[in-house]
Amino acid sequence: MSQDIVVIGAGIIGISIAAELVQQGHRVRVLDRSGVAAETSKGNAGAFAFTDVMPLATPGIMRKAPKWLLDPLGPLSIPPRYALKIAPWMLRFWRASWRDRFETSVAAQSALMDLSRSALERQIATHGAEHLIQRDGQLQLFEGETQFRDSLPGWELRGQYGIKYDLLRSPEEIAEIQPGLDRRFTHAGFTPDWINTTDPQIWTEHLAQSVVNAGGEIVDCDIQSISTVGDRVQLTHDGGSLTADKVIVAAGAWSHHLARTLGDRIPLETERGYNTTLPAGAFDVRTHLTFGAHGFVVSRINGGVRVGGAVELGGLKLPPNYRRAKILLEKAKRFLPGLDTAGGRQWMGYRPSIPDTLPVISRSPKSDNVIYALGHGHLGLTQSAATAELVRDLINKNSSPISLDPYRASRF
Repeated sequence: MSQDIVVIGAGIIGISIAAELVQQGHRVRVLDRSGVAAETSKGNAGAFAFTDVMPLATPGIMRKAPKWLLDPLGPLSIPPRYALKIAPWMLRFWRASWRDRFETSVAAQSALMDLSRSALERQIATHGAEHLIQRDGQLQLFEGETQFRDSLPGWELRGQYGIKYDLLRSPEEIAEIQPGLDRRFTHAGFTPDWINTTDPQIWTEHLAQSVVNAGGEIVDCDIQSISTVGDRVQLTHDGGSLTADKVIVAAGAWSHHLARTLGDRIPLETERGYNTTLPAGAFDVRTHLTFGAHGFVVSRINGGVRVGGAVELGGLKLPPNYRRAKILLEKAKRFLPGLDTAGGRQWMGYRPSIPDTLPVISRSPKSDNVIYALGHGHLGLTQSAATAELVRDLINKNSSPISLDPYRASRF
């Protein structure tokens, strides 16, 4: 039965959900204060990181915590003036890093990634989007035997979940896939099934056009609160209010503020990521490059090069620290000696992060007519198509292909 559905958020999660629901015949309106892909979905690395099943909260990671505060420009940091505010979130993060929780998170993440891979292919076919896809794999690069050896348990774990990979043990083997790397990178892991989009903003805009073509609406509107009125959901905004049969909250790093107006408290924090996009011709990037020990990646975007990453747990209000983007670019120049760093555009985005690295994809504990699709961290693009299908099943009251228990809002 067709329903009147409002999706709050026009990033990749919200637009993917809207694109799926209009195909089902629902009447869909997408509301966003800034427009399509105007926030975090605009500037990410463009990667569908289906092999990235390891949560940020890994066993032993808290031993590194003191160094985060001492190195504000390191790959994972907490600004000192934000440390007290984020302390409750960090306690949950620490608990999520325990071996029992970690293994549960890996299993749940792997199940969602398997679905995400197949859901993306369905999304590409449905929306005629193969021209926006790059199927060039990914290299994870290591400096020396010790760093490589330390990574082996992670590769073995990926293999247990059916992820294909090849291990490379010399600069010459690496150069066959990606020439031009500094010879300090002696080892690598290559995941051939890794996929990128040519441009995450254009990708989201393409899906948004499909929403409009199918009769959906996308409207600039800043939603302030959510409440229930009988069997309807009421949304207030700066110009008044509106109601809908169902509301889906997919507002990224701002989602928990809306959830709180309904009475749900979701421990969502913000991974602030930085990048620099260089123009076409800056470097011949042939595959997605991951410099894990340094917390950044290099990807090809519209013929240009995007250098970005890092995790800065700094909330929504602190001003950007673009020195982080500058340092990443300087490292990229050392690692790719032929990289032309002129003419770059700096950017910062807010990744919505849950302590256990798993998103929330579930009905609100306060109302069956409100569905949350939030907290995907740096995997929003990766898991967007699967999230859309899971939300569709919740709306249509169909069984889901994977258990939704690990992603329930009430787990906190």
